Amino acid sequence: MDEEPERAKRWEGGYERTWEVLKEDEFGSLKATVEEILFQTKRKRALESHGQVRLGMMRHLFVVIDSSRTMEDMDLKPNRLKATLKLMETFMEEYFDQNPISQVGLITTKNKRAEKLTDLAELGPKLYLLQLCDLHPASPTGNPKKHIAALKKARDAACVGEPSLFNALSLAIQTLKHMPGHTSREIVIIFSSLTTCDPSNIYELIKSLKALKIRVSVIGLSAEVRVCTVLTRETGGTYHVCLDESHFKELLMFHVKPPPTNTQSECSLIRMGFPQHTIASVCDQDSKPSFSMSHLDSGSEVGLSLGGYFCPQCHAKHTELPVECKICGLTLVSAPHLARSFHHLFPLEPFRETPLEQHPAHRFCHACQGQLKDKVVFTCPLCSGVFCTECDLFIHDSLHCCPSCINAQLSH
Repeated sequence: MDEEPERAKRWEGGYERTWEVLKEDEFGSLKATVEEILFQTKRKRALESHGQVRLGMMRHLFVVIDSSRTMEDMDLKPNRLKATLKLMETFMEEYFDQNPISQVGLITTKNKRAEKLTDLAELGPKLYLLQLCDLHPASPTGNPKKHIAALKKARDAACVGEPSLFNALSLAIQTLKHMPGHTSREIVIIFSSLTTCDPSNIYELIKSLKALKIRVSVIGLSAEVRVCTVLTRETGGTYHVCLDESHFKELLMFHVKPPPTNTQSECSLIRMGFPQHTIASVCDQDSKPSFSMSHLDSGSEVGLSLGGYFCPQCHAKHTELPVECKICGLTLVSAPHLARSFHHLFPLEPFRETPLEQHPAHRFCHACQGQLKDKVVFTCPLCSGVFCTECDLFIHDSLHCCPSCINAQLSH
């Protein structure tokens, strides 16, 4: 504890009248004030941007889910495990939507052991050849459907024993240490227990994580644990403890956006292929039906097909993008995938918060066309478009472009 940095406790600070923030409305209810505080917090997170900080666009992320007996607690309904797995399904869809050229894997830890539910999408040609020698290789996938299927299957698993942070982190390191230096290597731990049963000194493992530049973040479901505090501080991650299910979802969605990249990370050019979906004609004598690489890997009994995405380097066929070619290792993506990652590099500027009285000519929101009823509206600094509070959040959190600016460009 002597190594801990000095941090002032709340009771050591000055006298604060925090209750004065809450104000009753005309009916004696605090609901409006609480909703305003939650809205301002949500808007602040939605508008958070890293400015000119370099971001890790190609991410390799492992999510570690605590499946110990503490996950049976029912402070999250119906219990912690099922609530976590349900939110993880939403996280998977958002992660691949916002990070189409990134990969994710799932690890569970219980009964002092760690187990992979799903692996990262592809490990490159050399590592893939090593996996062929394994009798029971983990299922590599970049498709969110397979991750969601694994999460649904895990709902019926029993929550037993204690977790092991050491074993879970060691399992993730075995894969992440082989990833290229220009990619962002991350681990997010959803930790419910207040204890961890480790076979060795976890602080030595934390030094290895720091040396490998692997960022570890923790979302706690019970209370703050010191080993997690040290783990996140040394690796440059974040540590939060959720208050309720809605707060849990916000903390989880915070990891959808790519984090700032390490200042010492490598810079290198990445070779990519942009194949188009082609369907050969049945009358073409040169075309022959064939299996795709994903069907051969999964052992699917899907029949032969003429169409698919053909790698421009080795002409191997794949059924969907993005994917890493299993023959030559070339990353195959489409132009929209890169376009969806573009807004992380150049985030939309925050709208100005102004009183509605300053815009007497604008009675309707420029996005949803609803009548402006709130006392405060939000104005785009470029086109002066006026938006309501809900549209302001939607534009910065999901749309990432001003609809009024787009409309003005199309009209010209």
